[in-house]
Amino acid sequence: MEDSKDRLLDSMWWPLLFVALIWLIHSIQFIFGWDFGRFGIYPLRLSGLKGIIFTPLIHGDFSHLIHNTIPFFVLATIMFYFYPKVAFRSIGMIYILSGIGVWLFARTVYHIGASGVVYGLMAFILGTGIFRRNIKSVTLALIVFLYYSGMFVGLFPVQSGVSWEGHLSGAIVGIFTAFFYKLEIETDEIVPVYPPEPDLASRPYFLPRDTFEKTRAQRMEEARLERQRKIQEEQERQRKAREGDWNSDIG
Repeated sequence: MEDSKDRLLDSMWWPLLFVALIWLIHSIQFIFGWDFGRFGIYPLRLSGLKGIIFTPLIHGDFSHLIHNTIPFFVLATIMFYFYPKVAFRSIGMIYILSGIGVWLFARTVYHIGASGVVYGLMAFILGTGIFRRNIKSVTLALIVFLYYSGMFVGLFPVQSGVSWEGHLSGAIVGIFTAFFYKLEIETDEIVPVYPPEPDLASRPYFLPRDTFEKTRAQRMEEARLERQRKIQEEQERQRKAREGDWNSDIG
């Protein structure tokens, strides 16, 4: 129990650090009245490439920040707790590739916010459940699907001013990342290999196999014949012993 608690706290450290960073950046922007939007991704423009790094760190307002903070923290903690072997690499891949997808295919406006990464984390957990198909991954995928199913609306252009391309790019990259790392299973996902069961036919049995296939009379008759056989064997043994003693006396 104590180990699980320590492991959970360790898993929360990096997500919490990222959350603290984006809140610090937005607080600076808010206090000084600066606009960091120009550091976001601007598709198909070389100057917009820097947004691949900076976009997830920049938010338009506190509402935007809060809406990304909570799901990022929860999903990233799940990643570090349940998939520690690939968590850093997966989040890094989602972070960079989702930004590249926005730069290549999104509308030519500035795109900011960590929602693409959030969608990537959600898609990774869902995809891992599909590709690995073990109890842990499927359970996590179902929980995330049920809890965050409302986010699927964000994959479509239904709300103005929202970078649905970033959401879609993140989701696609998340599925790809889950497929890419599907063979790097965690220690608790390894299925133990047990020695094969011995052949049933070679096992010793406490009772004869045909015990319950015979009537009581048949079993009693078999027992009588067995006793008779043993008596005859004993008589034969004694007879041979007497013959041996007689031959010894003659000699």
